[in-house]
Amino acid sequence: VQLQASGGGLVQAGASLRLPCAASGLTFINRAMQWFRQAPGKEREFVAGNTWSGGRTYYADSVKGRFTIFRDNAKNTVYLQMNSLRPEDTGVYYCATHRLLADITSTPDYWGQGTQVTVSS
Repeated sequence: VQLQASGGGLVQAGASLRLPCAASGLTFINRAMQWFRQAPGKEREFVAGNTWSGGRTYYADSVKGRFTIFRDNAKNTVYLQMNSLRPEDTGVYYCATHRLLADITSTPDYWGQGTQVTVSS
């Protein structure tokens, strides 16, 4: 099982980025999906999540209204659309998924390797 996050980069404040996370060795259907991030010197934090049914999404308060998580099951890819980026959004972004039908509140079972996002002021 491998999750490959990409799409990170260096952008100015106010810009947008879309991070794809592609999977091999499993499908995202019926799996909860999440994005986390870790800023320098800080602990990893939850950013966004989507339940295994795809029916509900959750966001950290700091990104509500700016970030959107969505999936394309046909491409076996989950995305994090990030708009109006701020310097405090800087960090390494990780995608994660769960075993089949697991609740989104459980600890993810599979993690990607992370992609760096840097937002300059």
